[in-house]
Amino acid sequence: MSARSLPRTDGAAPSRRSRDRTARFWLHAGLVPLALLFLAPLWLMLVFSTQPESAIFSPAPPVWFGGAFLENFRGLQADTNFLRALWNSVVISTLYTLLSMVFTSLAGFAFSKYSFPGRGLLFGLILATLTIPSFVTIIPQFILVARDLHLSNTYWAVLLPTLANTIGIFYMRQAFAAVPDDLLNAARIDGAGDLRLYAQIALPIVRPALAALAILLFLGSWNDYLWPLIVLTQKDSYTMPVALGTLVGLTRVSWGGIMVGTVMATVPFLALFLALQRQFVAGIAGGAVKD
Repeated sequence: MSARSLPRTDGAAPSRRSRDRTARFWLHAGLVPLALLFLAPLWLMLVFSTQPESAIFSPAPPVWFGGAFLENFRGLQADTNFLRALWNSVVISTLYTLLSMVFTSLAGFAFSKYSFPGRGLLFGLILATLTIPSFVTIIPQFILVARDLHLSNTYWAVLLPTLANTIGIFYMRQAFAAVPDDLLNAARIDGAGDLRLYAQIALPIVRPALAALAILLFLGSWNDYLWPLIVLTQKDSYTMPVALGTLVGLTRVSWGGIMVGTVMATVPFLALFLALQRQFVAGIAGGAVKD
């Protein structure tokens, strides 16, 4: 056996592992301060929700919890009927997510797996709507919803305009493109109709992508402020962001109430996202396929 074929025993592998550990150490050393800087506003939000307003604006703001959370919540509830607004947001966001997933997944399946005249042109027109600023369509949209359909101060006023979400249609089209055509053709030979192909064959395959889309749709509706502000004019119909917006007045801003409201609106869904982040990332990656 020649000398070149003998295994190396000079410690090259341990040296490489040592360099990798060193690189990871310095990477974490640089990222941890950035992560703490990102988390600092969230921490202060939690702390300020438990402090009286006098402490929030003191020369040395508190960095640990106090005992004024219930007091701030009672003030928030008295000013905005926040529990009602929170319920409105839950109902609207849930309905919007479910209905929008149905429409966008059906449209994505049709654009991905069916050939029909004008398919490319129609899909291009749908994507072209992304170039139109939302502010341009607010006035005609309001006239249609409030004056013509008489839907002001109803859930449907918030839901209807954006149910056919353009991003959702594009995303589901890309996700369904990963479904093998041979599988659908085999199901057709077995007698499966179009609805069964969609619901029982294709939809279970793209379930991770559908779950990721559901999270994005829900958060988009949950955080929406401008459109609900326009079409919801009665206090009992406010959503959570609109109710919090009323706490900012010309002469007084209820900072304690705002902090409590944002904590109640943020923390549960932040915890849910952290628990499901792997599924969310997998769904996003699963939808990123090429035609």
